[in-house]
Amino acid sequence: MDSQTIHETIYDHFAKQVASQPDASAIITRKRNVTYAELDRMATSIAAMLPKDPRFVGIVMDHGPAMIAAMLAALKTGAAYVPAEPSFPVERIHFMLTEADVDVVVTQQEYDSLFRQAERVYVEPAYSGTSAPAHTTSSGTAEDLAYVLYTSGTTGDPKGVCVENRNVLGYVKAFENEMRIGPGDVMLQYSVCSFDIFVEEVFCSLLTGATLAIPSSAEHDDLQALLDFVDEMGVTIVDGFPYLIADINASGRTPKSVRLYVSGGDVLRASYCDQLVRSAEVYNTYGPSETTCCATYYCASAGQPREDDTYPIGKAVLGYRVQLLDDLLRPVPPGQTGEICITGAGVARGYLTDRPETGNFVEQEDGSRLYRTGDLGVELEDGQIAFLHRKDSQVMIKGQRVECEEVENVLSADEAVNRAVVRAHIDENRLSYLVAYLTPRHQDQGIVLSQLRKRLARRLASFMVPEFFVVMSEIPLNSNGKPDDAALPVVLKEG
Repeated sequence: MDSQTIHETIYDHFAKQVASQPDASAIITRKRNVTYAELDRMATSIAAMLPKDPRFVGIVMDHGPAMIAAMLAALKTGAAYVPAEPSFPVERIHFMLTEADVDVVVTQQEYDSLFRQAERVYVEPAYSGTSAPAHTTSSGTAEDLAYVLYTSGTTGDPKGVCVENRNVLGYVKAFENEMRIGPGDVMLQYSVCSFDIFVEEVFCSLLTGATLAIPSSAEHDDLQALLDFVDEMGVTIVDGFPYLIADINASGRTPKSVRLYVSGGDVLRASYCDQLVRSAEVYNTYGPSETTCCATYYCASAGQPREDDTYPIGKAVLGYRVQLLDDLLRPVPPGQTGEICITGAGVARGYLTDRPETGNFVEQEDGSRLYRTGDLGVELEDGQIAFLHRKDSQVMIKGQRVECEEVENVLSADEAVNRAVVRAHIDENRLSYLVAYLTPRHQDQGIVLSQLRKRLARRLASFMVPEFFVVMSEIPLNSNGKPDDAALPVVLKEG
């Protein structure tokens, strides 16, 4: 990518790849090989089905070429797409699509029951577009929104992170610069569509001329089948949570075609990749959805873990600046703990609606915008940054950021619960898990856990539902009238 990146759109850059290598593979699956020209034709066909000048387009589809084409179609019209997995809780899907006030939802017939009044366009997985020639010009500008990703929020509802075209292009440039991705590379598409790793997988591939390899759901959910897919599709880059990296590392199988593993979304430990670093590059990355994707990289295969077996998160990527600041946004000296704060190309516009967390975006005197992550870190002697822990109650569960307050608020609104406190604990493998402490609304009726879990599943993603529930007669309070964490029983969990 050149210096004109910020003046163009995502689709403009995709169109360049279509023009330069129309017959190259853009997406491959077990059943299909979709070229760049064919993907462009599919996107153009879907764009023609959308309402005139849409602002927001919901995408609720199975993973595959048609899903990617639908996202490109929305971008081509100048709209922003709002993705949701069909497996998400129905009420969560309703909230996201309603808050975004989507003009239309692109989906499949089998998921029609997930929606209420929203206008729908149906695109089935086998869709291949019309025979009409594609027109690779797009509406919109670099400053237009590209998508809205919903993450956990403190109010009890998810918050929509608004990311612009230029944010994505700035990040793709950073990834291309460090990872040297391009024609000949095959990227595994493994992440769910609501996580920023998905953005990294899809756009860092399609905007640089690489190929995106999408496994079936059965292959996705079975490690040995996934590794077969990686081998047979010639995957060169695997991008995912550290748990995926750890599973591949422990499998005893080292895919010969993979040259690069990119870990993000949670802490990477040396034990998770001690075999993989012998045959490929392994990167530890860090960055929240509010900064598009990653803000720092650390090449673990060329570095060393810290004493606690964790790898540093590294240094700022191209086009970003990462600082460790105190509460007054003053730099802290090396070796001292500070909040990880990010400025640069990937800092998002903000949230779709006004949220308490909006204050984490800070306008600076030079006109740039800084994002306060709420994560604490320290600069090591060699200038690398190490992640320490969260500043607040937000934790990482299965690679996803979860606000304990959101889970508390949903629990507290439940018909059987009077009061709820949710806390995170650490298991023997130093991974976080949630414990909910509850007082019943009706002492004589108690709480039926199976029914409570069913009600929670309608509002919370599965990784947000606490693993353990403790029913108490009352929640212990400290002298300030707040829950006394020291008085709450600890529920132990084996690793």
